[in-house]
Amino acid sequence: MRLELTQADVAERIEVATEVYGRLERGGMLPSVQTLLRLCHELNVSADELLGLSHHTPSPRTSEAPSLPSERPEIRRLLRNLRQLDPSYVKLLGLVAKALLRR
Repeated sequence: MRLELTQADVAERIEVATEVYGRLERGGMLPSVQTLLRLCHELNVSADELLGLSHHTPSPRTSEAPSLPSERPEIRRLLRNLRQLDPSYVKLLGLVAKALLRR
């Protein structure tokens, strides 16, 4: 099952820069043990699978599509952008969102 995650999504989840994750994905560098463990957790695969040492047997978690709204790509992009904003702008956007909900 494809998780429909971008490099930026995975990088954010495993707490590395997008550029670093891109190098990991292309084989340009090896992850630290901590990063490897985060990757295993977020992608729901074993270290053996990520390192190409075995074949993955899907677990129940990977057989289900993400059902939380926060898993939608547009929500993830929005959250990434919000994290980069000044707190006063985040507060302002919160007020705008509340106003839109009242419509």
